[in-house]
Order: sequence, then C-alpha cells, then structure tokens
Amino acid sequence: MKLTKKSHACVRLEKDGRTLVIDPGTFSEEDAAVGADVLLVTHEHADHFNEDRLRAGLEANPAAEIWTLRSVAEKLSAAFPGRVHTVGHGDTFAAAGFDVQVHGELHAVIHPDIPRITNIGFLVDGTVFHPGDALTVPEQPVDTLMLPVMAPWNKISEVIEYVREVKPRRAIDIHDALLTDLARPIYDSQIGALGGTDHGRLTPGDSTEL
Repeated sequence: MKLTKKSHACVRLEKDGRTLVIDPGTFSEEDAAVGADVLLVTHEHADHFNEDRLRAGLEANPAAEIWTLRSVAEKLSAAFPGRVHTVGHGDTFAAAGFDVQVHGELHAVIHPDIPRITNIGFLVDGTVFHPGDALTVPEQPVDTLMLPVMAPWNKISEVIEYVREVKPRRAIDIHDALLTDLARPIYDSQIGALGGTDHGRLTPGDSTEL
C-alpha cells in the first residue's frame, strides 16, 4: 500500500489501483479528494472537512462513496443519496478493497469552555491509523500511526505520550500546517528521541510504501 501525505491532516492511500483519502479539508489541496474511490472524514472542523473538496471528489468519480460521522453526513447525504454512510465507534466496513475499523467518539478538549464535538478515527487494513483530532488508542496494534503534531488542543508532551501508548512501528506527522519550519527540528528531535518508535515526516506530495 502506498501512502501519500497531502497538506495538513489529509492522507491518500493507494493499493491495487484503488484510492482512499482521509480528511481533505480546507488546508489541503483543492483536488485532494479527486480520484478517490473511498473518502473518510473524521469530524466537521474545516481543516478536516471541506464540502467543496468532497463534492469535487464525488462528482469526479460517480462510484466514490463517503464514510463519516453524522454531523458531516447530514451536510452531504441529500445531494449524494446512497453514497454517504454514517459510522461510529466500533463499526467496521469494507470499501473498494480497503478494510476499515472506526475508533473513538469525541474531539480532544480545546478549552473547557468550548463544547466537545464528535470525532472518529480510522484504522485502514489493520495497518494505518488516522485519529483525526483526538489521541485515541485503538484496541489493537497499529503499524503506522498518523500523528497529529501541532494543534490548538495539544502540546508536545501529550504527543510523545500518545506515541508511547499506541506503540506503533512508526509514526508519520499530520496536522502540521500550523507548525513553522523553524519549529520542525525541535519536534523531530523530541518525538524521535522520546517517542520510542521510528518517527518521520513527509513533505506534502511525498509518498512512502507501507
């Protein structure tokens, strides 16, 4: 399976000629969802969910479908009947040759005064886990963890502890659009030294084989 990092929290997975895209949000490329057979959205925040990008993907491929939580599905289901599926924690499904498990229920706490919204993470083919905006620990081993490194709701100590708790074979940065180039070496060295696993990052557009 080939993993391509798109901007911010968006990733693209390809195998056997089929493509799965997670979280093509406002900070990702305008065509991030185009060419996808499967679209997954973790939650409703704009940096993860952009309706125009999803519509572009669904219109470009009439066979493409979306799996997401209710708050996102409600915004798209009327326009694309039968192609938008609502899922939640504990659900599993197969789509375009990918096996997907859903983990998690709530967005991380941004501030106690801000109500928490729903958030789900996706484990694809029992290998790649994308948690969205939460530090969800799946109930089974994770080979490749997509690691949210910089957000209004986290700090680096929490990121390091999350890597330690999940214990993936490797962690690859996501949720990094707010992280400046000046700060990246600090995050690289601290997560790499303290996380206890192989840690790396990809420039948007770069790929790796899983």
